[in-house]
Amino acid sequence: MSSIIEREGGAGLSPKWTITPVGGTGRAPAFVALLAPQKGLKVATLLDIQAQDQQSVAGLYKRKLLQKKHVLTYAEFTQTAEADVEDMFTRDFYLSLVNAEYAAQLKRPLAVNDLNAHLPRVLRAIDEVLQREPLKQGQFGHFRPARYFSEHLEDLAPNIASSTKERFAKAFEGLNALLG
Repeated sequence: MSSIIEREGGAGLSPKWTITPVGGTGRAPAFVALLAPQKGLKVATLLDIQAQDQQSVAGLYKRKLLQKKHVLTYAEFTQTAEADVEDMFTRDFYLSLVNAEYAAQLKRPLAVNDLNAHLPRVLRAIDEVLQREPLKQGQFGHFRPARYFSEHLEDLAPNIASSTKERFAKAFEGLNALLG
């Protein structure tokens, strides 16, 4: 998303950041504890957040591993109580990734109307649908639509909603401000 925003004249994520996936909010405290003591290293997090993750996130700054302002969540940018990176996209766009990647395994393409609008996280809403209508084979994994997105970025870029770009731009702006 950073490259798309930059191509359109916006500010993407600063190249000064090193992105390090930690595998979930539950693993973030241990990872940050390893990095935070290193002199001259700026550490911040941008995390998926669910209700049960609140204590883990709060623990990052309560244990003085990070300042509170260095703990960002996707929910801050989606304006919802819970959010994953997938929720930064509109649901219809994210479903287009799922439908394209899982075309051979879905009984039918998923539509926004299939999703429970009361579930703030699109992944949870998709899981709910797939429990009623399982894939023909295999299991759903959120890494496959992400890979599809990265492999087809040029073709998909024109279909990304301005609201999605705005959410990512605000996230990048917030992170970049921490470098100052």
